[in-house]
Amino acid sequence: MPVANCDRGSQQFVTVIKTEEKGSDVNIATHLVNDGYKKEIDVAVLITNDSDLKEPVRIVREELKLDVGIINPHLKPSRTLVKYASFVKKIRKGVLHSSQFPDILKDSNGEFHKPSEW
Repeated sequence: MPVANCDRGSQQFVTVIKTEEKGSDVNIATHLVNDGYKKEIDVAVLITNDSDLKEPVRIVREELKLDVGIINPHLKPSRTLVKYASFVKKIRKGVLHSSQFPDILKDSNGEFHKPSEW
């Protein structure tokens, strides 16, 4: 990837490890709508604040007449999701804290640490 704040004429590149997830919101949306159409749910609950999930939540609520709740992990819930959700609840800080993995975990590749801001 290009180095930030570099002159265009002397642009430099570095190798980075990208940890962003890809496709999980599409997968969640697909399964939410599919499960709704197949009548495999009475109520769906999503732990998210991602407004990209507005349309599948709307479809399940308005077209399939099923409840979809949002459990919000952020301080301010997405207004778009609030508009379409059956209910919105906030994750309390203490509950979130007690549900986390330890600060240090190990796997076959070695030790890794939870980000300090978590």
